[in-house]
Amino acid sequence: MTTQRNRLLELFARLDEPRRRTLLEFAEFLESRTGATPEPYAGAVPEPDPIPRPEHETVVAAIRRLSRSYHMLEKKEVLHHASALMAQHLMQGRDAVEVIDELEIVFRRHYQKLIGGGDDQS
Repeated sequence: MTTQRNRLLELFARLDEPRRRTLLEFAEFLESRTGATPEPYAGAVPEPDPIPRPEHETVVAAIRRLSRSYHMLEKKEVLHHASALMAQHLMQGRDAVEVIDELEIVFRRHYQKLIGGGDDQS
C-alpha cells in the first residue's frame, strides 16, 4: 500500500492545479461507489426525496445528491450508468451541466423501472 500511496503522491505533485482537482473529484467518485446497498423493499417503494440542484454543482456532488434523493435505488445498477457519464466528463471533457442533466434522467428512469413504470422518457 505504501508504494501505491507514494506513486499516487508523486503523480499528484506533478499535475497542474486543474488536473489535481480532476484527480480528487475522480477519487471522491470512486469512494462514493463503496457505499452500502439498501435492502430491497418488501412493500411499497418510497417516493424520492428531491434535493434541489445547486446552481454550480460538480458531477460528483450531483451523483451524491441524486443518490440521496433516490435512496431506494440499487446503487450498483445506477452507478454503472453514472460511472460511464463520469468518465465522459473527466476523460473526454464533456460539460458538467450536460452530464448532470443526463444523470438526473438516469436516476429518474431507474426509479420508474423500480416502481414498474418502465422507462420514463421525460
